[in-house]
Amino acid sequence: MPLFFVVGAVSQYVGAAIGVWLFATTEPATVAWLRAMGAAVVLLAWRRPWNGRGRRPWTRRGVGAAAAFGAVTLAMNIAFYESIARIPLGTAVAIEFTGPVAVAVLGSRRPLDYAAVGLVGAGVYLLAGVQADVDAVGVAFALLAAALWAGYIVLGKRVADAGTGLDSLAVGMAVAAAVSAPVLLAMQSAVDVSVLAEPRTWLWGAGIGLLSSAIPYALDQPVLATIGRARFALLLALLPATAAVVGAVALAQRPTVAEVAGIGAVMAALAVSARAARGGGGDDGTIEP
Repeated sequence: MPLFFVVGAVSQYVGAAIGVWLFATTEPATVAWLRAMGAAVVLLAWRRPWNGRGRRPWTRRGVGAAAAFGAVTLAMNIAFYESIARIPLGTAVAIEFTGPVAVAVLGSRRPLDYAAVGLVGAGVYLLAGVQADVDAVGVAFALLAAALWAGYIVLGKRVADAGTGLDSLAVGMAVAAAVSAPVLLAMQSAVDVSVLAEPRTWLWGAGIGLLSSAIPYALDQPVLATIGRARFALLLALLPATAAVVGAVALAQRPTVAEVAGIGAVMAALAVSARAARGGGGDDGTIEP
């Protein structure tokens, strides 16, 4: 089952690498929007949330919660794509994981949680603070994505507790993509409107949504069911390294010694945080976006 997780992780970051390739002609925010639209189409076709059989009926409050969930998800992806347009994929992913670690240790006083905070702080410093040529704007976008990921986790927990997790994601992504379309597409049109007239742009966007959202989620579900959330949280520690490997292979982004050390520190922080949650019998709340 862990092999499913690895395949899903590779799929997720191959999708991100394709997004980087599109940056030559398409704005990062537009690529994030295309991913959201592609994911929404796939998830709506799969889940069919309008089919009420065996599901709780939708309420105005439920639709509002789904819309908020989708809006945070889209904003997080926009910040992430703006980040990887400026800094290496592995670096951005490692910094982004400060969000889940912060949520996991918030309000906790266990020594392991303090250790996780120290490790993630050291990792971010190695990734962003000791390299003279690091793009500060890219780091800022990665930190914004981390903060939005924290919000995603909090909202995701609420919709999951309501029993509408994946349906809410499908509806929320569709609503967020539809509402934001005029602004984001207008921004793209101001730069190069011809890109939007090319069918391949939309096909690539659908492909990114499939690779980065639908496939990882579908593969993660049997893993979660088999090994549980605590051990799954430990597997999440592999994601920064997976992103760095995909960045090196697909984007020729060779990490420096400081970047390798920083990614390693963040991975250690994730492992420590997961172990602390497991030892405390709780849920670390980390959810893959």
